[in-house]
Amino acid sequence: MADYMTDVRKYDAGASEDVVNKIVKHLGIALRNRDSSLVSATDEKEMARVRDSWCVKKLGVDAAKGEAACAKVAKTMAADKTKERVTFYYLVAKDLGKLGSL
Repeated sequence: MADYMTDVRKYDAGASEDVVNKIVKHLGIALRNRDSSLVSATDEKEMARVRDSWCVKKLGVDAAKGEAACAKVAKTMAADKTKERVTFYYLVAKDLGKLGSL
């Protein structure tokens, strides 16, 4: 958990541990595998999966807003070769103003 918090706090120093814990719990088994614990922002299928399963289904926003948030976060995290899934999802939820609803 500390590793997730450290990575999230690179982008949001005031990140809530409770919110990050909820994202970790939501992602569950996906975090056990190194490959699935990362987001490939250059893979269209991956971005569509994040948009549809996280933004639309979990956060309840429309696909266009979800896609815009994913693109913005991908740009924000562009310097990171390994984009941690927890951090990516956190930043998308933050951009959409949905951290409080997790």
